Amino acid sequence: MNLLEDFSPGLFFMQAIILIILILLLGKFAWKPILNALNEREDGIANALASAERAKLEMAKLEASNEAAAQEARAQRDAMLKEAREIKEKMIGEAADQAQAKADKIIASAQETIQAEKKAALADIKSQVAELSVDIAEKVTRKELSEKDAQLALIDKMLADANI
Repeated sequence: MNLLEDFSPGLFFMQAIILIILILLLGKFAWKPILNALNEREDGIANALASAERAKLEMAKLEASNEAAAQEARAQRDAMLKEAREIKEKMIGEAADQAQAKADKIIASAQETIQAEKKAALADIKSQVAELSVDIAEKVTRKELSEKDAQLALIDKMLADANI
């Protein structure tokens, strides 16, 4: 009740005018820069979010291209390993073929040598038999003039000596 008695209409209007001036000054000099700063911050955050989304998409593309490059590298590695295996098998096959050809050549050469030595040994045996026959014939002809019994004994003796 005391408040109504202390009320002064002049003071009330003066305070209302000061309040209106204060609101206008704050609106002109404070609220616009604050609102502009808030709008700029909001735009900055929206741009940062959009940039982050673009970076995320770019990372996904990079990961996909990296995976494709890794797949291609694996395929190339597998192809190179396959080619290396084929070359190795081809080289082993060629070496085996060459070794077999050499072995066949050596065996053929050895067989030829054996045949030649066999022929030489047979020729030598024939030569020795011929010499022995000539010797026997010579001795028999010498003794033939002397005795027939002695000649037969000599032939038996020479044959016994030749069998040794």
